[in-house]
Amino acid sequence: MSATRRQILARSGALGAGIAFAGTLSEIFAGSAAAATGTAGYGPLIPDPDGLLDLPAGFRYRVLSREGEPLRSGEGLVPGNCDGMAAFPARPGRAHTHLVRNHENRQTAKHRVPTVEGLTYDPQAPGGCTAITLDRQGRVLDERVAIAGTSTNCAGGPTPWHTWLTCEETEFKAGEGGYAKDHGFIFEVDPYDPRRTGAHPLTAMGRFQHEAIAVDPRNGVVYETEDAFDHPFGLFYRFLPEKPLGGRGSLRAGGRLEAMRVPGVPDLSVVQETGTHFDGIEWVPVPDPLAKETPIRFQDFGGGGVTHSQKLEGCYWGGSCVYFVASFARSANGSAADHFGQVWKYDPQRRRLTLVVVFGPNTDVRLPGESPDNITLAPSGGLMICEDGDGAQHVFGLTPRGQVYPMARGAQNIGTPERPEWGEFAGVTFSPDRDTMYVNCYTPGTTFAVTGPWQR
Repeated sequence: MSATRRQILARSGALGAGIAFAGTLSEIFAGSAAAATGTAGYGPLIPDPDGLLDLPAGFRYRVLSREGEPLRSGEGLVPGNCDGMAAFPARPGRAHTHLVRNHENRQTAKHRVPTVEGLTYDPQAPGGCTAITLDRQGRVLDERVAIAGTSTNCAGGPTPWHTWLTCEETEFKAGEGGYAKDHGFIFEVDPYDPRRTGAHPLTAMGRFQHEAIAVDPRNGVVYETEDAFDHPFGLFYRFLPEKPLGGRGSLRAGGRLEAMRVPGVPDLSVVQETGTHFDGIEWVPVPDPLAKETPIRFQDFGGGGVTHSQKLEGCYWGGSCVYFVASFARSANGSAADHFGQVWKYDPQRRRLTLVVVFGPNTDVRLPGESPDNITLAPSGGLMICEDGDGAQHVFGLTPRGQVYPMARGAQNIGTPERPEWGEFAGVTFSPDRDTMYVNCYTPGTTFAVTGPWQR
């Protein structure tokens, strides 16, 4: 039964430690053939003698790429701030896996994405993507620039036609912050041959602080999250393309951008009981997608407004629904309530929005973590979740039955012995054959390949 606003407000309050679920999570993992076999994990994490990555017994890692090392293409050095990432299958008779990796570089970045002719949008911008090609043994065959001249490339998402949509998490305009062009766009990247997509902003998809996207494979609708830390917070969008499922380059034909309205709920943070759902979700046209004068989240959407949420981050498609993550909400920042992470499910056919997961504040590996960020399906069913909170940083697994287990822990101390600090994880994804997990450490920029008994 749908909750009323009065019921929601009555339930809101300080969230205790732990994690809550709307029954089992099997509906999230409809796309995973092994969803019903989820277990409680792979055992305790074993400290890595090399001080890079702690894993359960039986698992091992390989460092594929490291910030500051030469790119194999000879175009310069491997950029830092490794963030969102996706793995794509090889074409017949060629390499085994293609990775596309974001670099969330701002103007202060130590290792910028090298500019490459034909792949650079704004020569004054330090961000972009790199592409890594792997053979069947997991060895790096090539590493090159896939797009350059963008800024703050945080996350994104794959398309059904096997391209990567990289998202700029910024709203700088030309002449601001040292940039020569407007920023805050989505760009399409071809993992096999980036020059076929070039560096063209998909302007109709909106100019705002993008985080991630997910594409409905049935009709080509693109769902987009906006990561805004300050009030008014970000929105959840859908983009209706003029050429749905048209393949590489079709999104450049334009379309219509809309923002989600949950009637009677201006801020999703007040919803704190799993299973709460809302029917009759509305989609409101965005007045000015290019935000020429006013950022989209500040614009006037007319009577009823739209629904906001602090720190909307990960977004993915599973089964017949789209799932998106709110990393946290803090009333001190202007949020209507506090929480330590939510996962929402939107069913387009039923126009229903449901809260399916709520996270607790703990970072101890014996308990669930806080601040979920990038998220993906796991080979044995359930999710792999990158933690972006305080203290030690983990990749957590979450089974369809609601059991949380540690999968990896960062062992690189980027602080001091007295005040240790660990770089967050990002971009967790799996190879097409589901035998290898790829994940990034944001700082120092490192890409790992993790193999082991995934089907155990």
